[in-house]
Amino acid sequence: MTRTDAAPSGPPRAAVVVTGTEVLTGRVTDRNGPFLAERLRQLGVDVGRVVVVGDRRDDLASALSYLLDEHDLVITSGGLGPTADDLTVEVVAAVQGRVVRHDEALEQRIRDRVAGIVRRRGWSTPTAVLEVGTRKQAMVPEGAHVLEPVGTAPGVVVTPASGEGTPVVVLPGPPGELQPMWAAAEADDLVRAVLDRGREIRQGTVRIWGPPEAELAALLRDLQEETGSPLDEQGLEITTCLRKGELEVVTRYAPAASPAYERLVAALHDRFGDQVFADDARSVDDVVAEALLARGETVATAESCTAGMLAARFADRPGSSAYLLGGLVTYANQAKVDLAGVPQQLLDSVGAVSAEVAEAMAVGARERVGSTYGIGVTGVAGPDGGTAGKPVGLVHVCLAGPSGTRPVELHLGGPRDEIRLRTTIAALHLLRRELED
Repeated sequence: MTRTDAAPSGPPRAAVVVTGTEVLTGRVTDRNGPFLAERLRQLGVDVGRVVVVGDRRDDLASALSYLLDEHDLVITSGGLGPTADDLTVEVVAAVQGRVVRHDEALEQRIRDRVAGIVRRRGWSTPTAVLEVGTRKQAMVPEGAHVLEPVGTAPGVVVTPASGEGTPVVVLPGPPGELQPMWAAAEADDLVRAVLDRGREIRQGTVRIWGPPEAELAALLRDLQEETGSPLDEQGLEITTCLRKGELEVVTRYAPAASPAYERLVAALHDRFGDQVFADDARSVDDVVAEALLARGETVATAESCTAGMLAARFADRPGSSAYLLGGLVTYANQAKVDLAGVPQQLLDSVGAVSAEVAEAMAVGARERVGSTYGIGVTGVAGPDGGTAGKPVGLVHVCLAGPSGTRPVELHLGGPRDEIRLRTTIAALHLLRRELED
């Protein structure tokens, strides 16, 4: 079954099928679905489904048959390699009613690429073994458009044998191959016929730090009552997500709904004030970095339970050497004394996990590295080490700067990695608030 609407009333719809048992079971994180969904949005194509299926013939065939009936374009990723579980081309051909043929010229091009890879990597794989895989990857559905390989696997664009209906774009699984090949897919005339019907779909992202999701839900209800109609009827497709303490409000809308979106953003600012830290899709990392750069100021860290995670977040952004001067990982008490200058008597009197020690670490980082700001972090990340007075999840963060110190006490739940990550984000927001004030 394929979609054959003669006069579609809205933007074209696309679906993405991500193949691979390793993705289905969570051993590998899908990066292709999000990439394709965002690129299609930019092209004015509405993504209706992103489906993950394992390396099973029947499951893939079933997913394709269902999606072809509901979408104008279907894109698959993965399953193009030389091994037996790489079934995508074969299954797509069967679903589209196409016979698979051997492409001798394509095989030679793949053979040349394989030979180059073998030389670069110094493999000693027998030629006969490589030839089997090369021939398999040169099997192409009859009538398909070939997308030249970026690695060793070519992509294909396959339409139904009837000549009418939804094309399927078959792309490789490795993101480093899929992304450059997608550029070629966009230029293919079968795909272009769908993309040219695209209509602008805008997307706005507002990020808020602090309030619970229930407060955001209440605001959306109030706004709906004030405007007298459901927000979706006003052209706003709103999704909300609470992520590590940050509320993310993502809205998709057509240009005609811009006034409704502007009302939404204004309402968020009115209700949450300076808790709204970005209404232009920037992350807190971007907000902090840009503020430090604009002011010509710098930061240094002294970390215990986060063990360098905060400094790493600063360093993740290109150009971070302009504002990140250094970081101290002071996990052991002696390191707190030797590296951050925390007085031994302070550790003896109040313990390492305390507001006083976090402050001493922040001041020590600032003074010893010579930065505008210092941030100290100490806490109990678990799963062991907690006590009745200092349970797992208790973290002290302190910011030291020209105007003094700002201490924060956190009480966090969840596993060890969650506590450490949320602490890092809280520290970034602590600095953000200082820079904004």
